[in-house]
Amino acid sequence: MESPPLVPASPARSPSVASRLLDAIATAAPSRLGWLDALRGIAALVVVFDHSSYTFMADFRRELMPQFNTSRYGIMVFFLVSGYIIPASLERRGCVRTFWIGRIFRVYPLWAAVVTVLLALNFLGIAETRDFGQQSVGAVAVAHATMLQELLGTPNLLLILWTLSYEMAFYLLVVALFTVRLHQRSAAVAVTLAVLAAVSVAAGVTLQASALSDLVGTGPLIGLASGALAVAICCASSGSPALRVFGGVLGGVLALVLVPLNGTVPLWEGLIILAVMFLGTAVYRAENGQHTWRCAAGTAATVVVCAVGSAYWYGDDDHFTRRGWIVAFLLAVLTFGAGLLSRHRRIPRLLTGLGTISYSVYLVHPVLLAVIDNTIGRRRQDNLALQVAFFTVLLPLCLLTHRYIEAPSQTWGRRCARRVQPP
Repeated sequence: MESPPLVPASPARSPSVASRLLDAIATAAPSRLGWLDALRGIAALVVVFDHSSYTFMADFRRELMPQFNTSRYGIMVFFLVSGYIIPASLERRGCVRTFWIGRIFRVYPLWAAVVTVLLALNFLGIAETRDFGQQSVGAVAVAHATMLQELLGTPNLLLILWTLSYEMAFYLLVVALFTVRLHQRSAAVAVTLAVLAAVSVAAGVTLQASALSDLVGTGPLIGLASGALAVAICCASSGSPALRVFGGVLGGVLALVLVPLNGTVPLWEGLIILAVMFLGTAVYRAENGQHTWRCAAGTAATVVVCAVGSAYWYGDDDHFTRRGWIVAFLLAVLTFGAGLLSRHRRIPRLLTGLGTISYSVYLVHPVLLAVIDNTIGRRRQDNLALQVAFFTVLLPLCLLTHRYIEAPSQTWGRRCARRVQPP
């Protein structure tokens, strides 16, 4: 940002704090895939609204959620974008080792910083963390370190971390398909997962949350899964072709066991989440000429029909309103489609800038909300001004975390990746 002029500017021409903030967001970083960044930015803002509305607009939220589940809308957009980007990242590198290095430096540094700050605030009595019941600190720490805690029967330190567990499961499946050279079968995988979800609901197959943890015990499952994850990543990143295949398959099996058998969302929704990510991959392959647009359209139609049908057959309960879920899901798919159609157009820099800092927005906002809830408290009446003020405080903070945590760690990751020899 340029230094202020030596001669004071007239009040009419002096940029406001809001305009400076917008400029900073718009120039957060250059973008290669502006339409995807724009989608991430939109999804992040919607998720933040969903969570912050508990504090500032609870009455409005209660009326909105049965009609439009804003949380599911945001995360489904995120999952579609991840499905498009993650396999492309692996295949562009052509190396599982550098892929994992990139993912670790992309995801973990900010995650570790946010968790550390939250624990410190909890120690000072400024923010509260979730109750982990009878689980030991060591088991909770190991489960979170794998980033599979949602699928290991461990309450998330921050509620929003549950989506990262499904992202990690997707990474493992993508690597598995890559190591056995079936990575271009994304459309078939998406269709298979979606159909399985619909069949499970139609057949009345239901599992209680964290069913596998209840069967074998949370502690033993965390130990087995964390060990398997470490072996899978190390072997898949090795120079031996046989070990790479073994590691990839082990990681894929781990994901396919944990997602349907030990998630906290219904069985069908866990499968649909994976199907949605592979749908994003199918779109990427059509965009790059690896299969036809007709194939991608057929995949999208199948996933949408199975997802909507599964939600409809599942019905309503105390924690799930099918109308709100279906509307959110359809709007998420339509949003991704609109972004895809706009991929060759000029995308506003503000949206691409928001996408650049979206990971910070996603991880930082619940910490800020935890502080507000534990100090000021939630509003008894809807207050739109406070809702807007929350965003005004959050976005500059996320600019700082992106600049001083995310960006340097990604740079270190690229340097580290360049030093390793692709196996």
